[in-house]
Amino acid sequence: MSEAYFPVGPGLGPEENFLSLEDILMSQEKLPGRVEAALPRLAAVLGKGAGAGQSDGIPEGAKVELPLWLAKGLYDNKRRILSVELPKIYKEGWRTVFSADANVVDLHKMGPYYYGFGSQLLNFDNPENPEIAQTILQTFIGRFRRIMDSSQNAYNEDTSALVARLDELERALFRAGQKGLNDFQCWEKGQASQITASSLVQNYRKRKFTDMDG
Repeated sequence: MSEAYFPVGPGLGPEENFLSLEDILMSQEKLPGRVEAALPRLAAVLGKGAGAGQSDGIPEGAKVELPLWLAKGLYDNKRRILSVELPKIYKEGWRTVFSADANVVDLHKMGPYYYGFGSQLLNFDNPENPEIAQTILQTFIGRFRRIMDSSQNAYNEDTSALVARLDELERALFRAGQKGLNDFQCWEKGQASQITASSLVQNYRKRKFTDMDG
Protein backbone atom coordinates (compact mmCIF):
# COMPACT_ATOMS: atom_id res chain seq x y z
CA MET A 1 0.00 0.00 0.00
CA SER A 2 1.37 3.38 -0.94
CA GLU A 3 1.74 6.10 1.68
CA ALA A 4 -1.01 8.69 1.84
CA TYR A 5 1.50 11.47 2.45
CA PHE A 6 5.09 11.79 1.35
CA PRO A 7 6.96 14.23 3.62
CA VAL A 8 8.33 17.29 1.84
CA GLY A 9 11.49 18.85 3.22
CA PRO A 10 11.69 22.52 4.23
CA GLY A 11 13.23 25.15 1.98
CA LEU A 12 16.86 26.17 2.19
CA GLY A 13 18.12 29.56 3.40
CA PRO A 14 15.76 32.50 2.88
CA GLU A 15 13.52 30.44 0.56
CA GLU A 16 10.41 28.59 1.73
CA ASN A 17 8.86 25.40 0.39
CA PHE A 18 5.11 25.95 0.47
CA LEU A 19 4.51 22.19 0.18
CA SER A 20 6.41 21.56 3.42
CA LEU A 21 4.35 21.27 6.60
CA GLU A 22 7.41 22.34 8.59
CA ASP A 23 7.70 25.56 6.60
CA ILE A 24 3.97 26.24 6.94
CA LEU A 25 4.22 25.90 10.72
CA MET A 26 7.40 27.97 10.82
CA SER A 27 5.73 30.78 8.85
CA GLN A 28 3.15 31.10 11.65
CA GLU A 29 5.83 32.14 14.16
CA LYS A 30 5.36 35.72 15.34
CA LEU A 31 7.73 38.56 14.44
CA PRO A 32 7.66 41.87 16.38
CA GLY A 33 7.46 45.06 14.36
CA ARG A 34 6.21 48.61 14.10
CA VAL A 35 3.62 49.90 11.64
CA GLU A 36 5.10 52.78 9.62
CA ALA A 37 1.92 53.47 7.62
CA ALA A 38 -1.71 52.88 8.60
CA LEU A 39 -2.93 49.40 7.66
CA PRO A 40 -6.67 49.39 6.91
CA ARG A 41 -8.84 46.32 7.59
CA LEU A 42 -6.08 44.32 9.29
CA ALA A 43 -7.17 44.60 12.92
CA ALA A 44 -9.45 41.56 12.69
CA VAL A 45 -6.72 39.49 11.01
CA LEU A 46 -4.42 40.09 13.98
CA GLY A 47 -7.12 39.42 16.53
CA LYS A 48 -7.47 43.11 17.39
CA GLY A 49 -11.17 43.46 16.71
CA ALA A 50 -12.31 47.07 16.58
CA GLY A 51 -14.82 48.23 19.16
CA ALA A 52 -17.89 50.30 18.48
CA GLY A 53 -17.02 53.49 16.64
CA GLN A 54 -13.39 52.41 16.14
CA SER A 55 -11.54 51.88 12.89
CA ASP A 56 -10.83 48.33 11.75
CA GLY A 57 -7.33 49.37 10.69
CA ILE A 58 -4.00 49.47 12.52
CA PRO A 59 -2.72 53.03 13.03
CA GLU A 60 0.72 54.28 12.14
CA GLY A 61 3.24 53.81 14.95
CA ALA A 62 1.46 50.82 16.48
CA LYS A 63 3.62 47.96 17.73
CA VAL A 64 2.48 44.60 16.45
CA GLU A 65 3.42 40.94 16.37
CA LEU A 66 2.78 39.53 12.94
CA PRO A 67 3.06 35.97 11.67
CA LEU A 68 6.14 35.67 9.49
CA TRP A 69 4.17 35.11 6.28
CA LEU A 70 2.24 38.34 6.78
CA ALA A 71 5.33 40.37 7.76
CA LYS A 72 7.09 39.24 4.57
CA GLY A 73 4.05 40.20 2.51
CA LEU A 74 3.82 43.69 4.02
CA TYR A 75 7.52 44.47 4.13
CA ASP A 76 8.69 46.89 1.47
CA ASN A 77 11.96 48.84 1.59
CA LYS A 78 10.67 51.60 -0.66
CA ARG A 79 7.22 52.21 0.83
CA ARG A 80 8.22 51.71 4.48
CA ILE A 81 4.96 50.05 5.50
CA LEU A 82 6.47 48.00 8.27
CA SER A 83 9.72 47.94 10.23
CA VAL A 84 10.76 44.64 11.77
CA GLU A 85 12.44 44.09 15.13
CA LEU A 86 14.77 41.19 15.82
CA PRO A 87 13.46 38.53 18.20
CA LYS A 88 15.67 38.48 21.27
CA ILE A 89 17.36 35.17 20.47
CA TYR A 90 18.88 36.73 17.34
CA LYS A 91 20.07 39.92 19.05
CA GLU A 92 23.67 40.64 20.00
CA GLY A 93 23.34 39.43 23.59
CA TRP A 94 22.22 35.96 22.58
CA ARG A 95 24.67 35.88 19.67
CA THR A 96 27.42 36.24 22.29
CA VAL A 97 26.01 33.26 24.20
CA PHE A 98 25.95 31.15 21.04
CA SER A 99 29.52 32.07 20.16
CA ALA A 100 30.67 31.06 23.66
CA ASP A 101 28.99 27.62 23.72
CA ALA A 102 26.01 26.94 21.50
CA ASN A 103 25.47 23.50 23.03
CA VAL A 104 24.17 24.90 26.34
CA VAL A 105 21.16 26.59 24.73
CA ASP A 106 17.72 24.95 24.75
CA LEU A 107 16.84 25.85 21.16
CA HIS A 108 13.39 24.32 21.24
CA LYS A 109 12.40 26.45 24.22
CA MET A 110 13.78 29.62 22.62
CA GLY A 111 12.15 28.89 19.29
CA PRO A 112 11.43 25.52 17.69
CA TYR A 113 12.48 26.78 14.25
CA TYR A 114 15.67 28.62 15.16
CA TYR A 115 17.54 27.92 11.92
CA GLY A 116 14.59 28.24 9.54
CA PHE A 117 13.14 31.36 11.16
CA GLY A 118 16.57 32.98 11.44
CA SER A 119 17.23 32.34 7.75
CA GLN A 120 13.91 33.98 6.91
CA LEU A 121 14.96 37.11 8.82
CA LEU A 122 17.57 37.67 6.11
CA ASN A 123 14.69 38.69 3.81
CA PHE A 124 14.39 41.89 5.83
CA ASP A 125 16.88 44.70 5.39
CA ASN A 126 18.75 44.77 8.68
CA PRO A 127 22.35 45.95 9.23
CA GLU A 128 22.90 42.97 11.56
CA ASN A 129 22.05 40.39 8.88
CA PRO A 130 25.70 39.33 8.28
CA GLU A 131 26.19 38.69 12.01
CA ILE A 132 22.89 36.81 12.24
CA ALA A 133 23.78 34.59 9.29
CA GLN A 134 27.24 33.87 10.71
CA THR A 135 25.83 32.99 14.15
CA ILE A 136 23.23 30.63 12.65
CA LEU A 137 25.92 28.88 10.60
CA GLN A 138 28.38 28.55 13.47
CA THR A 139 25.64 27.38 15.85
CA PHE A 140 24.70 24.62 13.44
CA ILE A 141 28.33 23.58 12.97
CA GLY A 142 28.96 23.64 16.72
CA ARG A 143 25.92 21.51 17.60
CA PHE A 144 25.89 19.15 14.60
CA ARG A 145 28.65 16.79 15.73
CA ARG A 146 27.22 16.35 19.21
CA ILE A 147 23.74 15.65 17.79
CA MET A 148 25.00 13.03 15.36
CA ASP A 149 27.33 11.46 17.94
CA SER A 150 24.39 11.18 20.34
CA SER A 151 22.16 9.64 17.69
CA GLN A 152 24.80 6.99 16.94
CA ASN A 153 25.49 6.15 20.58
CA ALA A 154 21.96 5.95 21.90
CA TYR A 155 20.79 2.65 20.41
CA ASN A 156 17.59 1.48 22.16
CA GLU A 157 17.98 4.17 24.83
CA ASP A 158 15.63 6.87 26.04
CA THR A 159 16.67 10.06 24.26
CA SER A 160 13.67 12.22 25.17
CA ALA A 161 15.67 14.56 27.44
CA LEU A 162 18.24 15.21 24.71
CA VAL A 163 15.74 15.63 21.89
CA ALA A 164 13.63 18.04 23.96
CA ARG A 165 16.38 20.68 23.67
CA LEU A 166 16.72 20.47 19.89
CA ASP A 167 15.13 22.68 17.27
CA GLU A 168 13.00 21.01 14.58
CA LEU A 169 15.83 20.78 12.04
CA GLU A 170 18.11 19.20 14.63
CA ARG A 171 15.39 16.72 15.60
CA ALA A 172 15.11 15.67 11.96
CA LEU A 173 18.88 15.15 11.82
CA PHE A 174 18.79 13.15 15.05
CA ARG A 175 16.02 10.90 13.69
CA ALA A 176 17.97 10.42 10.46
CA GLY A 177 21.07 9.43 12.43
CA GLN A 178 19.13 6.94 14.54
CA LYS A 179 17.39 5.46 11.51
CA GLY A 180 20.75 4.95 9.82
CA LEU A 181 22.07 3.23 12.93
CA ASN A 182 18.99 1.03 13.26
CA ASP A 183 19.14 0.06 9.58
CA PHE A 184 22.81 -0.87 9.95
CA GLN A 185 22.12 -2.93 13.05
CA CYS A 186 19.37 -4.82 11.22
CA TRP A 187 21.62 -5.44 8.23
CA GLU A 188 24.45 -6.59 10.48
CA LYS A 189 22.13 -9.14 12.13
CA GLY A 190 20.92 -10.36 8.75
CA GLN A 191 17.46 -8.89 9.27
CA ALA A 192 17.56 -6.73 6.17
CA SER A 193 17.51 -8.15 2.64
CA GLN A 194 19.47 -5.31 1.10
CA ILE A 195 20.95 -1.89 1.73
CA THR A 196 19.07 0.79 -0.16
CA ALA A 197 20.17 4.26 -1.15
CA SER A 198 19.26 7.03 1.27
CA SER A 199 16.46 9.43 0.43
CA LEU A 200 19.03 12.23 0.07
CA VAL A 201 20.85 10.29 -2.65
CA GLN A 202 17.57 9.39 -4.37
CA ASN A 203 16.40 13.01 -4.38
CA TYR A 204 19.78 14.13 -5.75
CA ARG A 205 19.49 11.64 -8.59
CA LYS A 206 15.96 12.83 -9.40
CA ARG A 207 17.11 16.46 -9.55
CA LYS A 208 20.10 15.48 -11.70
CA PHE A 209 17.91 13.63 -14.23
CA THR A 210 15.44 16.53 -14.28
CA ASP A 211 18.26 18.98 -15.03
CA MET A 212 19.52 16.73 -17.84
CA ASP A 213 16.04 16.48 -19.35
CA GLY A 214 15.68 20.29 -19.20
